[in-house]
Amino acid sequence: MTPGNRATALQAYGFTSRQASFVTMVLLHGGVCVPRQYCAFAGITRGQVMHDFFAALTARRFATVYACARKGSHVYHLHHKALYHAVGEPDSRYRRRASVERAIERLMVLDAVLMKSDLTWLATEREKVTYCRQDRKLSEEHLPRLIFEGGGSRTVRYFPDKLPLGLSDASDEVAILYLVTEPTGRVFRTFLESHRALLQRLSRWRLVLVIPRVFATAEPAHRAAVTDLCAAPPRPAVVDEFRWFCGVRRTVEEGGAQGLAFDAARYGRARRAFSTPRFFAAYREWLRAGDPALGRLVSPAFSDAWRAGTAAVETLVLPYVYADLSPLVQTA
Repeated sequence: MTPGNRATALQAYGFTSRQASFVTMVLLHGGVCVPRQYCAFAGITRGQVMHDFFAALTARRFATVYACARKGSHVYHLHHKALYHAVGEPDSRYRRRASVERAIERLMVLDAVLMKSDLTWLATEREKVTYCRQDRKLSEEHLPRLIFEGGGSRTVRYFPDKLPLGLSDASDEVAILYLVTEPTGRVFRTFLESHRALLQRLSRWRLVLVIPRVFATAEPAHRAAVTDLCAAPPRPAVVDEFRWFCGVRRTVEEGGAQGLAFDAARYGRARRAFSTPRFFAAYREWLRAGDPALGRLVSPAFSDAWRAGTAAVETLVLPYVYADLSPLVQTA
């Protein structure tokens, strides 16, 4: 379904066109919202129109109100199955009550989507997979995914982080949104690794780092992860040394170093040289796939894209304070 079709379907439930468009965004991007987000979307100031809209959502039991730390603040959780059915997502997990932390993270994603209204955002797994397969001619094996196996069944979840992709009408660039939730950048590096195959096959991409004010100092660590991804390939001699180091390190960590003849001083130098996050990630991949994994280190694809300007990173610092929205307690 297109955004327009979804909004039209919601108008059958008594929403105006503007309200239906906003509700569609909320349902697809997390299921929760706060009144200021509707004001930003509609271009209105806080007032009776806003209050009437949210009062109707709760009166008709489309939404449940979560009490917040600040008196007068509310987070609205849209959970009614008929609304999700109307937008083509009857089994959406956003109908479930979220934890405090997850609800606030979803509000942050919605804020970022509202701030980047110049892009068309693909929110659902189905939308993102369809776009990559039909518009980009990509195989599903190139998409980020999690595989669940058990009881003789196998389930594959694509884009498991549930973060949206943004499309530009002016170019073929794909914006990949990432919400910063910790200061070190370690989780982001895992995210980049899971998206590596996709990024390598996009002709133009931009990482949009969405940073809450509480994590404003985390920007350098996250930009460093992108710098490592797009760094120039190491010299062949460095790769050879790293291959030797990987073999010795695995033996040492498996407790098989006793009786192994190797240059301890060389190993110590290599361990210090290869202690950066870039080589740590390469070592983990080598453990999984062996020497073929080192092809990632020598591939110039990302460094070429960075120099050509077809790969980029953008920082979007959220201007809002979310502490007043916590704790979210029992629904009213």
